[in-house]
Amino acid sequence: MRRQASMMAILAATAQGGAMAGDVEWGAYLAAECTTCHRRDGSADGIPAITGWPEAGFVAALRAYRGGARSSQTMQTVARGLDDGDIAALAAYFATYPPAAD
Repeated sequence: MRRQASMMAILAATAQGGAMAGDVEWGAYLAAECTTCHRRDGSADGIPAITGWPEAGFVAALRAYRGGARSSQTMQTVARGLDDGDIAALAAYFATYPPAAD
């Protein structure tokens, strides 16, 4: 039930915000905070990989953290400091990397 509610919140956040083109250069600047935990090479090592995601999925995930629909205190704190333009920029930046190898 909780998982279904989370997915509904993610879909609602995506629909609510609509598509937004991200500024890759701004995303590269903002990514410094992300890459203190997440690796640019896509390796996980206990922290999920965020490289190569489709931009819409990346945006939906960060909006869900920001809104509290996804649980991770660290990610919620980070996401609450980002506006929609910042999130779109990060999505555009991390999409320039190849997806993580499984």
